[in-house]
Amino acid sequence: MFAGGLRADGLPAALSDPARLAAVEATGLLDTGPEDAFEDLARVAATSTGCGRAFITLVDEHRSFWKSCVGVDVRKISERGSPVEESFCYFLVGLGGQPFVVENAAEDPRTAGHPSVRPMRIGAWAGYPVRGPGGEVLGSMCVIDENPRVWRPAELTALAAMARSVGNEINLRSALATTREALVRARGALETSNTLARSLQDSLLPPVVQKVPGLETAASYLPAAGGTAVVGDFYDLFHVRGPWWSTVMGDVCGKGVEAAKVTALARYTLRAEAGRSLSPATVLDHLNSALLDQRRGERFLTAVHVTFRTTPKGVTGRLCTAGHPPALVRRADGRVREVGRHGSLLGVLPEVHLTDVRFRLAPGDTLLLYTDGATEARARRTGDAGPPSLFGEAALAAALADCEGLDAEGIVRRLGEVIAEYSGGWAGDDTALLAVRVPPGPPSDGGEADPAGGS
Repeated sequence: MFAGGLRADGLPAALSDPARLAAVEATGLLDTGPEDAFEDLARVAATSTGCGRAFITLVDEHRSFWKSCVGVDVRKISERGSPVEESFCYFLVGLGGQPFVVENAAEDPRTAGHPSVRPMRIGAWAGYPVRGPGGEVLGSMCVIDENPRVWRPAELTALAAMARSVGNEINLRSALATTREALVRARGALETSNTLARSLQDSLLPPVVQKVPGLETAASYLPAAGGTAVVGDFYDLFHVRGPWWSTVMGDVCGKGVEAAKVTALARYTLRAEAGRSLSPATVLDHLNSALLDQRRGERFLTAVHVTFRTTPKGVTGRLCTAGHPPALVRRADGRVREVGRHGSLLGVLPEVHLTDVRFRLAPGDTLLLYTDGATEARARRTGDAGPPSLFGEAALAAALADCEGLDAEGIVRRLGEVIAEYSGGWAGDDTALLAVRVPPGPPSDGGEADPAGGS
């Protein structure tokens, strides 16, 4: 009778099929209480067929669990079911999902000797399979009449439709659960990706801005809102030799691993070249050659490079910009001016036009380097038509001018707050800020003369 053969206990071998059992377990419905979605279908089945009892069952290897059991008074979950050998449901499993319909259970040769006919008062029985997402027979939708009867075609058609509805409900739940699990995994993967991306980004920045004797230094890196990719903003501050120090800020075009490779190349090339030359223009020219040699023009970057030393009167140094926003100098009295002459982008052409510009800082003066994320921050939306306006160079200069009495760390923090307030906390691009400030007292003298002639 059963194409798949029998188990040692004489029941269909299909009951123990691992794939089917896994599908039954995956429903999550075993040993659960009644639910309206299933109870309603079972009541309709009982009413439409005129039967006193209707069941929605899940059949595992050893039992038939009644997810719904209209017409049977059970109060405990442990009472909702019967051993599989006492259920007609194993016929459906063994028949591979074919319907099983009996008009007179006591006389039908398939069920005449079945142990449940008399105890459960089964006169007639009709059941249709409930299938899982892979077609597995999970159990049945069945009705029981106490008396033998002839099942009308319309009754069986309705019962088959309700069995499909039960399967659809179960499979929809399974699909939703799978989707939720996928979303959780995706969210976890995204969080991991974000963490790795930010870790990589942070590895390209100094963990703590190096302290320069006699000066205040501070920097911040403000990631774009919702940013997940590694971007090319970077900064550095390091000792060169003797009294000389260098600081740099750069912005590589693009995002991702390739941008990170260029960032790493730029940072370490700048450190190496700064030890050979105190001219920022020369250092940036050598960086341009390295980018062309190793990256073949795949990525360009902008940068501002500064070489400076302390003097009895403050700080003297030289600065060169390569396609990067000019630096800002805030005087102790609040006046702000730009420093730097526009120079060529790096990594595009073999010949670049770069110029060193001399500058001085007196006690109370501050040098600020920044990436364009600061000036290109967009205003929070107010409902007006058109794109939001940019923060802009003038607003950044005004915000810097308002930093009266703040040290380098306070200036960087204040500027970050002003930019965040302007954009409503939604930064469209990563922003780096770096400040070098001469404290109000006289700094110590570096001692060595400026090789360019003492500016």
